[in-house]
Amino acid sequence: MQRQIWALPAGAMGQVSVILNGRSYRFNCEDGEEARLKELVAYVKGRVDALSREFGSVGEERLVLMAAILITDELWDTRAEADGSVDGGDKETAEEEKPSPRSSRVDFGSKQRTASSST
Repeated sequence: MQRQIWALPAGAMGQVSVILNGRSYRFNCEDGEEARLKELVAYVKGRVDALSREFGSVGEERLVLMAAILITDELWDTRAEADGSVDGGDKETAEEEKPSPRSSRVDFGSKQRTASSST
């Protein structure tokens, strides 16, 4: 079942306030989905915080975009594993080449290069 988090009609709905990278946001969700939304936010916040520690001040939009790319990379790997292959290879070969769950094939470069590069 697809959860609706962002745009719901007025009425019975839950609300979750979160702080991400020093900014406060309020999201609406279906009643009873508040805990799930908090879990999702905590995961994204963890990725953004880790990237912030690793790359320093590269800008809020860039940090959130980097986190989104890494999370999407994880999703695609998970989907490929569920389909029985990674990058279209056979399952046996894919298992040998598959990165560990905490690593990513996405590389944003060194702190110095990333911090000074333009968008």
